[in-house]
Amino acid sequence: MTTIENGSETRELAGKRALVTGGSRGIGAAVVRQLLDAGAQVLTTARSGTATVPEGAAFVEADVRTRTGAEVLAAAVREVLGGVDILVHNAGGARPHASASAIPDEEWQDALDLNYLASVRLDSLLVGGMREQRSGMIVHVSSAAVLTPVGPFLHYVAAKAALETYSRGLALELAPFGIRVNTVTPGRVATPGGEATREQWARLDAAPGQTNADDTVPLGRDGRPDDIAHAVLFLVSERASWLTGSNLVVDGGEFPRG
Repeated sequence: MTTIENGSETRELAGKRALVTGGSRGIGAAVVRQLLDAGAQVLTTARSGTATVPEGAAFVEADVRTRTGAEVLAAAVREVLGGVDILVHNAGGARPHASASAIPDEEWQDALDLNYLASVRLDSLLVGGMREQRSGMIVHVSSAAVLTPVGPFLHYVAAKAALETYSRGLALELAPFGIRVNTVTPGRVATPGGEATREQWARLDAAPGQTNADDTVPLGRDGRPDDIAHAVLFLVSERASWLTGSNLVVDGGEFPRG
């Protein structure tokens, strides 16, 4: 994103160093592109070394579900970027089951590792540098599924709910150091991962009936990855300099909150 100042064009995140997890497709890739366009230097990651990432971004293969993967990624941040100013936790997902009781123990653990503990581990490894420089922006990507918890996705929803609570608490702890921590909660967004999950859910005998976005979203369409990426860009910009501990729901009005 560009702005015009005193007749010249500037990019609002010029000089900023950013890490985006899960940046090879969907929302993550859109966030990477937005940050690059705004002038940031961006490192992103995926579990597969064959992943394709937006042009201009650095890439490291790492499995953020594990402590080892988080340590590999933190080391890459220091080596490639020399530190970090912006941290966007986007990696996430889970497979639906017929009911909560049908979710195996290992998938509960995997959902917690990917959707919650990955953020906790990376934050613990990278926040120290932000404290030293007394600045930084962290964004945790949650899900509107938290607003309507259902059995087939309860492992995923519980992990994201924990992430939201953790994010609010971390915001209070880090505010005195000039570090802002916020959450973005997307509604139904058209991404390859989201479509695959919805197809899996539709095949389950106990799944609720599937509806078109036109039937459920007041604004009449599914979200696009850029809709979420614009929200992330706002939260990490100086335009949100007095915003921390917030949860920005971006869902086309599907889940109004009073």
